[in-house]
Amino acid sequence: MTAPAHHDYVVKDLKLAEWGRTEIEIAETEMPGLMACREEFGPSQPLKGAR
Repeated sequence: MTAPAHHDYVVKDLKLAEWGRTEIEIAETEMPGLMACREEFGPSQPLKGAR
């Protein structure tokens, strides 16, 4: 599995990237409400810059 070239990430251990992607895919299927929020609010990025 290869990460998209348009993102610049600093990660501690690239060996965990595939596991992390799998976890995200599981969460996407098990949390339809979260995915609906992502679809609705994602483009506007209302929390951009929030800490």
